[in-house]
Amino acid sequence: MKSYFVYIMTNARHSVLYTGVTGDLRRRVYEHREKMIEGFTSRYRVEKLVWYAVCEEPQGAIAREKQIKAGSRAKKIALIADFNPGWRDLWEDIA
Repeated sequence: MKSYFVYIMTNARHSVLYTGVTGDLRRRVYEHREKMIEGFTSRYRVEKLVWYAVCEEPQGAIAREKQIKAGSRAKKIALIADFNPGWRDLWEDIA
């Protein structure tokens, strides 16, 4: 069964938070880290994976992404702090 992922990435100073959804978390985070995608994440050097959740259905992942994006920065920070208190880069866990 295929899994879908909702994820939050940040830059080195944690001043920017980016929320996304994908069917291939390793590939997508790699693309962000290597600046293979032009736009927000490459412009703001968003390279650090700090939170993710697995969903079984794409609709569930998209709904969760929209919910997170609609929330405040404080809610996103709380979500990250609960899952990853040290804001460690989770890339090595998924690579």
